[in-house]
Amino acid sequence: MAPSASRLSGFSKKAQYSVFTGYLLATLGALIGLGLLALSLWQPSTFAPLRGAAQDAVSPAGEATAAVRSGSGGVVDTIAAYWRAGSQNAALREEVEIARIRLAEAEAVAAENARLKALLALAQGEIEPVATTRLIGSSSTSSRRFAYVGVGRTDGIEPGMPVRSARGVVGRILEVARNSSRVLLLTDSESVLPVRRASDDTVAFAEGRGDGLLRIRLINLGLNPLAEGDIFVTSGAGGYYRPGVAVAVLTNLASDGGIARLIADPSATDFVSVEPVFDEAAVSTASTASEVRIDDDTAVSPGTQAIE
Repeated sequence: MAPSASRLSGFSKKAQYSVFTGYLLATLGALIGLGLLALSLWQPSTFAPLRGAAQDAVSPAGEATAAVRSGSGGVVDTIAAYWRAGSQNAALREEVEIARIRLAEAEAVAAENARLKALLALAQGEIEPVATTRLIGSSSTSSRRFAYVGVGRTDGIEPGMPVRSARGVVGRILEVARNSSRVLLLTDSESVLPVRRASDDTVAFAEGRGDGLLRIRLINLGLNPLAEGDIFVTSGAGGYYRPGVAVAVLTNLASDGGIARLIADPSATDFVSVEPVFDEAAVSTASTASEVRIDDDTAVSPGTQAIE
């Protein structure tokens, strides 16, 4: 009969000694553990040096782990902060764009308020205007400069009445219809306006050139006393325009005067007022004293021609 595959330890003394030694070591370890447990409960400070040595032994590994943990946390925080900064920059750019739009709208409102205030001052000036209206059109020819207003005979408009904006003189009424009128602009080649320098009594004529500018021609020839930047106003001579209304600014000098730019540019003017003739007696006297003859010896009143 074949021997059994699992034999008892008692058949080998070496196996018996091994089992006995294992039991003995286990019992001894248990007794030592119980002794150490009792000692730790009775004198806790006894194992402080051992704990310190153990902490010193594992401290480098702990420091390395903490460094890796803090480094990985810093990288994550940096990426998150970069992402948040990009989102915040996009939001700030949008806010700046909206603020720029609001600022442009506010500037437009301020400009509109200034224009309306100027228009209100125009309607409430020293001389009560006959009518306040819009410039509704202008001529397209190169040498003749006319404009049209939406008031006429039914509104009390008569030829010769000055037309001005909030900035200064624009021209005067040339022809009157029932509900509209034609304005002879100061820049027309047939327009001549008596003016004086605002800073003193230097008198001159402002003649239209037909190109949007005026020629300032001095009455007293000789040494030219003018300088670029001089402002010219109406002198009141002739009786049509009241004195002291702004006309032009001198931009270039000439031997007998200079070239000036209109202060009240018709192309940038929306509203104008039509004022009564400043000195009707002077205009009536001049009208009855003589007549101005034009093409084909046709006689007309000076009220329908340029002031000369």
